[in-house]
Amino acid sequence: MGLYSLLWGNLVVVVLLSPPFTKPNSLTKKEILSFSLQGCQEGFYRTSSGKCSPCNCNGNANRCLDGSGICVDCQRNTTGQHCEQCPDGFIGDAARGAPTFCQPCPCPLPALANFAVSCYRKSGSVRCVCKENYAGPNCERCAPGYYGNPLLIGSTCKKCDCNGNSDPNLIFEDCDEVTGQCRNCLHHTSGFQCERCAPGYYGDARLAKNCTACNCGGRMCDSQTGECLADSPEASTDTDCPTISCDKCIWDLTDDIRLSVLAIDESKSTLVSISTGVAAQKHRSSLPTPLNSTLYGKKDFHMLIRRKQNADEVSSRGRLVQKETMEINKRASQLVQQLNDIRDNIEEISSKSKYYAIQQELNPEEIAQKRSMAEEMLKEIRGRKPFTEQRKLADEEGNAAEEILRQIEALHEKYNDTRSLVTDVLEQLSEQDVKLSDLEEALGDALDYVTQTEDINRENTARLQRQEEQREKMKEQTDEVNSILVSATTILEGPQKVSSELSEIIKNASGFYAEIDGAKKELQEKIANLSLFDDDLVEKAMDHAHNLRRLADELDGNLYGVDSNGLVQRAINASNVYENIAGYIEEANKVALLALNTTNRVKDAAVGIDTQVIYHKGKSEELLIRAMQLQRTAHDSKYTSFLLSQSAYIYFLSFLIYSVAEARERLEQAQLKTAEAVSAITTVTQATTPMDENVRLWSQNLQDFQHNSEAYDSAVHSAGDAVKKLTEVFPQLLDKLRRVEQKAPANNISSSIQRIRELIAQTRSVASKVQVSMMFEGQSAVEVNPKINVEELKSFTSMSLYIKLHKDNPQLAASPDRFILYLGNKNAKHYIGLAIKNDNLVYIYNLGGQDVEIPLDAKPVSTWPSYFSIIKIERIGRHGKMFLTVPSLSNTAEEKFIKRGEVLGPGSLLNLEPANAVFYVGGVPPGFKLPPGLDLPGFIGCLELATLNDDVISLYNFKRIYNIDTTTSPPCARDKLAFTPSRAVSYFFDGSGYALARNIERRGKFSQVTRFDIEVRTPTDNGLILLMINGSMFFSLEMHNGFLYLRYDFGFSNGPVLLEDSMKKAQINDAKFHEISIIYHNSKKMILVVDRRHIKSVDNERTAMPFTDIYIGGAPAEILHSSISSHLAGSIGFKGCMKGFQFQKKDFNLLEEPGTLGISYGCPEDSLMSRNAYFNGESFIASSQKVSLFTEFEGGFNFRTLQPSGLLFYYSEGSDVLSISMERGAVVLNASGTKIQSPDRNYNDGKTHFIITSVTPERYELTVDDKKQSKKNPAKDRAGKSPDSINKFYFGGSPLRTQQANFTGCISNAYFTRSDQEVEVEDFQKYSEKVQASLYGCPVESPPVALLQKKGKNSSKAKGNRNKKVGRDKDKISQTSSGLKKLYQVNLQRDPQCHLPMNPKATEHAYQFGGTANSRQEFDHIPKDFTQFSISLKTHSSHGMIFYVSDQKEINFMALFVAHGRLIFMFNAGHQKIRIKSQEKYNDGLWHNVIFIKGKNTGRLIIDGLRVLEESFDGNGNTWQVTEPLYIGGVAPGKAVKNIQINSVYSFSGCLSNLQLNGRSLTSASQTFSVTPCFEGPSETGTYFSSEGGYVVLDESFSLGLKFEVVFEIRPRSSSGILLHGHSVNGEYLNMHMRNGQVTVKLNNGIRDFSTSVTLKQSLCDGRWHRIAVIRDANVVQLDVDSEVNHVVGPLNPKAIDHREPVFIGGVPESLLTSSLTTRNSFVGCIRNFMIDEKPVSFSKAALVSGAVSINTCPAA
Repeated sequence: MGLYSLLWGNLVVVVLLSPPFTKPNSLTKKEILSFSLQGCQEGFYRTSSGKCSPCNCNGNANRCLDGSGICVDCQRNTTGQHCEQCPDGFIGDAARGAPTFCQPCPCPLPALANFAVSCYRKSGSVRCVCKENYAGPNCERCAPGYYGNPLLIGSTCKKCDCNGNSDPNLIFEDCDEVTGQCRNCLHHTSGFQCERCAPGYYGDARLAKNCTACNCGGRMCDSQTGECLADSPEASTDTDCPTISCDKCIWDLTDDIRLSVLAIDESKSTLVSISTGVAAQKHRSSLPTPLNSTLYGKKDFHMLIRRKQNADEVSSRGRLVQKETMEINKRASQLVQQLNDIRDNIEEISSKSKYYAIQQELNPEEIAQKRSMAEEMLKEIRGRKPFTEQRKLADEEGNAAEEILRQIEALHEKYNDTRSLVTDVLEQLSEQDVKLSDLEEALGDALDYVTQTEDINRENTARLQRQEEQREKMKEQTDEVNSILVSATTILEGPQKVSSELSEIIKNASGFYAEIDGAKKELQEKIANLSLFDDDLVEKAMDHAHNLRRLADELDGNLYGVDSNGLVQRAINASNVYENIAGYIEEANKVALLALNTTNRVKDAAVGIDTQVIYHKGKSEELLIRAMQLQRTAHDSKYTSFLLSQSAYIYFLSFLIYSVAEARERLEQAQLKTAEAVSAITTVTQATTPMDENVRLWSQNLQDFQHNSEAYDSAVHSAGDAVKKLTEVFPQLLDKLRRVEQKAPANNISSSIQRIRELIAQTRSVASKVQVSMMFEGQSAVEVNPKINVEELKSFTSMSLYIKLHKDNPQLAASPDRFILYLGNKNAKHYIGLAIKNDNLVYIYNLGGQDVEIPLDAKPVSTWPSYFSIIKIERIGRHGKMFLTVPSLSNTAEEKFIKRGEVLGPGSLLNLEPANAVFYVGGVPPGFKLPPGLDLPGFIGCLELATLNDDVISLYNFKRIYNIDTTTSPPCARDKLAFTPSRAVSYFFDGSGYALARNIERRGKFSQVTRFDIEVRTPTDNGLILLMINGSMFFSLEMHNGFLYLRYDFGFSNGPVLLEDSMKKAQINDAKFHEISIIYHNSKKMILVVDRRHIKSVDNERTAMPFTDIYIGGAPAEILHSSISSHLAGSIGFKGCMKGFQFQKKDFNLLEEPGTLGISYGCPEDSLMSRNAYFNGESFIASSQKVSLFTEFEGGFNFRTLQPSGLLFYYSEGSDVLSISMERGAVVLNASGTKIQSPDRNYNDGKTHFIITSVTPERYELTVDDKKQSKKNPAKDRAGKSPDSINKFYFGGSPLRTQQANFTGCISNAYFTRSDQEVEVEDFQKYSEKVQASLYGCPVESPPVALLQKKGKNSSKAKGNRNKKVGRDKDKISQTSSGLKKLYQVNLQRDPQCHLPMNPKATEHAYQFGGTANSRQEFDHIPKDFTQFSISLKTHSSHGMIFYVSDQKEINFMALFVAHGRLIFMFNAGHQKIRIKSQEKYNDGLWHNVIFIKGKNTGRLIIDGLRVLEESFDGNGNTWQVTEPLYIGGVAPGKAVKNIQINSVYSFSGCLSNLQLNGRSLTSASQTFSVTPCFEGPSETGTYFSSEGGYVVLDESFSLGLKFEVVFEIRPRSSSGILLHGHSVNGEYLNMHMRNGQVTVKLNNGIRDFSTSVTLKQSLCDGRWHRIAVIRDANVVQLDVDSEVNHVVGPLNPKAIDHREPVFIGGVPESLLTSSLTTRNSFVGCIRNFMIDEKPVSFSKAALVSGAVSINTCPAA
């Protein structure tokens, strides 16, 4: 069977062949016609079986093809085989029909203005896919580079045409998006399309684009030829009009007007001709018939004359008709235009009706109904008479309606956007459902744990029985011992005969007391003598320092204004260094005077002797009392008592001899320390005397300074001598200070010595920034003092320097191979070095094995220029590389060369020993043996160091110099071209220095508009930018958490004003330059502008700025720690680059300011990299790069942490995961299930460790600190992903759900081997995701080794009484409360020093319960008869007590609780328990109102006013009475267990509000336990102590004895408060508290009080977590706050014993506080990760939680 078609005339016949029809030739025409006439009806088609079936065209077509059924001629804008689809550009449902059949896309208007390729419906709104030229959600505007108005019917978007004269850097030509007028015409062009040359230029702006400036002496020229134009005619002198000189614009305008007039005239003539033709035609048609007959017949001449006269009249009438015709034509044109407008309006209304019909999905009936209503209204309007006033009103209403329509359209768009969020909300709800499922699984696990606990309890019960049996046996043994003691007592009775000997002993003891008192007086006299010192010697030293400063000022004045190429300025910088050094020595002398005063030490020694005397005096009194008792009872035991008394006498004598000898030894030590201190002053004086002479010499040589090399060489030579002498003195002074410090136990001496160390460190920091080169002659050398810690050089080392060869030196020609530098150990193992070998610069490094040599053969040394070039060497792990940059003298181009290498052996760390590490430059001293690869003659030329890792370093910060004479070998003058542009204008701040511009009004005056401008570039989070001070008035601009923080006070009555970038508009710490402007307008408005964008402004009282000096980038420590410190966000200096500081638009050269200290030129790129990241346990960073870690890969990084576990690195490809983590102190590599674990488990020691991970097809390798572990790769044949693919990896944690918690600590110096670039250190600043990670600083410090190492085998756990439990007696330690204070939704109370408000945002009159098993409120005053109680609740918990009251025996009770998410109201009626339970669950986190009523015979539970549950009972004869207290949110321990299931006895976890009893509110709770306001917003793990007060009590968990360690983290909301307090019955105590941001630990060990404190540079109250650690070992107590460490050595108590006493956290009852404490306030804020002796402490298991304390939940904002 088949189809066959025949053509018969104009008729096509489709024949269905079936047997016996085999071919068409057998059919006759008659048969074919008959067959065709029997075809299917319209709407049907013939199937292959010959049957007629209906067409399936969804009502959109009437015909379809026989055989296939494919629809033909689809209607209603449909397409497809069955007319079931909408074609491109249409939207709808073709299968459902009108009104949902396919309509043109409303993009922006259907049919009339549809510019969409296609459209679709999503979440109830139409989304358009626009054509190329259009943009917007509905294609309602033109795309960039196009112009037009798609919303205007007939308008399209056309491409901007600016004739190629717009900005070439833009992707599209820049023109107005509506008119198409070009913006920003370049190449000296102007015009609508930049089509002509600008005024003052001539040429071809379109094609040749050669617009050239007119050469007419300021006059205009022809825009085409360039011919100069004559001056414009001047105005007549006899008129009053002023003379105006016309420029090119006026002439162009007149030309345009002239052309416009001509065009108007042409148009006018055309219109006139048209109008005349029409008038003539009308006139001809109006002529009377006789005239025609006269013209054609010519019958009568006279008649013709009369007709002619009539024609003249007609002609005049014709002209009149012509005029009328023109007016009618004009009115007709206006009418046509109005009709066109009406037609357009009708079409627009029609299209909008279709558009809104589609948008609103109206059905046909509604559309027809609304259309009929509109037709009726139009009919009624047509029937009315013309009305003008009504039309005006209608127009006004129409305009208002259009405005409302626009508003409705905007609201509709918002509605569509809101509907689009429904999917996201549903997804979040599904995620919560998953979490609930996880919770259900966790509850199942908890149930298993409970079962295990019950088994353990049964085992414990059996053990208890066995112990009871043993106790009985011990009791029997005790009775036997007592009988033995009775017999011993009878033996010792009656020692009366020894009374005389005991009396003699008493007399001797009294004599000894008198001798001790005499020795004490002598000691006090010696103390007074030792406190007298030679003040004259100190005064001489101070005079020397003053003279040094005076002479240095004279020298600075002599040199001021003279400079050449920066050389003299560098000499001034060098002299300023020593001027500052003189100031430091003056301060050092003052501190040394304090150091010499050893009165406190001797006093402490005397106090120690007194303490021991008092102790042994007490021992003697005990012996005396015991002897007197024996005397009273003595009878027979004379010999035994005599031996006892003699032994006591001998013991007492030996102690007195020991005490006197110890006192003498201490006095000798004090004398020795005094002599050493005097020697130190003498040494300082000897050092300052030659410096005094040098300054005088400088002044004489440079008094009449002219620019010549001799004067400059002399200045530098003197600077070198002074630095040499000063450097020789500093180590000696440090050694002596170290010896004094080691022998001095007093706090004030340690702090004074620490101050001297800070001064010396600051002096070295200044010396490290002297940017002057040194000349080396082949035999000279410098030993540099690098200020960097050698630990930071282990895994990563980077150094840069400037080098210049003296090629004309004959020694260099004879021996060209030369040594440059060596940094390494003295044993020539583990080092890096530079040398010139075989005409190549060679970088050599050794990591404990074979040397690695990297020769730079691409640029031989012989081809180097005769000026400075730049060298940079770098090493990361075993990979090394070297850079050479050769600048050009003729242009700004630079030649750059690079060479790489790597260690082939196992080593990857540069292990420098601090005691043996040396840094030699230019040569080495005679006795030093270099490694063979560097054993070469010394360098000949000039060298200047630049950076070492991130720090600026200088040759002038040296330890020693060898054979350097600046007279014969002056430093090389460096050409300015050797500087990069940024170095010439930028200043580098390392956080320790600052610039001081004094008397800033010398450059500009404070005026109506006062302005400060500066550009900054930094990767750090915090730092001081600008600071001005005048008494208590101040102005500070800081960077806080990467954003600007401006605070100032000009003496305002309302206190300081804060201007903060609270909206986070401008992040500063992205390592890019940002221009900051501070504008003070009209002395009352402060404006902050960043990158020329307004950030914020604030008004204040009208007051002028009262300042003269300004600090930039930092300030002296005495200022930062003065009274203004409380107003600063932090007190740390700026680290990064600054440039362009201006006051009133006047520039300042910061290095020329005399008060500048510790800054340098340039902006080193290495210092702006973020190679380090700190993670707080909730943070991570991530990057997407071309790397595949499962093919062939190597990577490494440093880490430091104190936490035993955490995720360090995470990477995944599909289902394969590679992670590196810490697990219980060990490092674990997990690669697709293959685990490699380090053998050591001590990597959480706070020290830096280096990890290298290697993946090859054969093996996985993990190397930690050069200790390698490896395993075979089980998937060696697996073809990993292409290394060209981009994958994401994470450091510090992951947002994905992993088994490990996020890391807490630091990660630095990470690197990878990957396909898109060479091995380089990762710059974390460039990572795309940075979540709560700090990219600067690492607040992880090693634990105090001196204290922790003592915890060995001999360390004992605290022993003592365990029966000192915390009592439940409320009179002793429970906190009586009058109820929580009201907390409103807006909390304005804030500590001025704190970033976070004191009270987080909370719901009014609502309280949060939970965290502990017995969180609750207690109410003691309740009415006797009550039947109704109401409450509002919100919870996610499945169980918990809400309300409970009972009598004392809990026979009568009433309770409301949650069980399995359902509410249960329960009470008793006699012996019957009534239980009313809701069917629905209410633990949905929403507020619900609950009323429960106990009537005489019924109980009711009403929920949300809708659900009423009722239960009847027999109430006859039942008395029902209850007593206080009434419990809300939970019950006291042991309560309610008798009546309620155990799961619901525990505290309710959620919020309760609107507590009412019999319709009256309950507001004042008698007692509160772990209840806080119901906070809103995000939360995190931690314990929150509210401002209402409260504390946590730990039972038997802490020792106040000789050894303990406490570590925890805090995030305060107030700058003062008690953190921890412990008190023993004998008066000993430990107290840790904050006061104004300072953390203090104060102890009393039974002898006296002693304390230590730490004040951070940044505020403790900055909204971030801070780590606090307290360690005690005997009489030494150490306090560590964010790695800032201080300690105190207290008196030794020989009677000290360990006590087990309760410890209070966050507060303490007033009765237990001592009067000596500086603060008595409770702590406000959060505490987490509380550990005692390295064991976590759970506050949820505390003995007591009293007051407003929330366990395990802490508000995050």
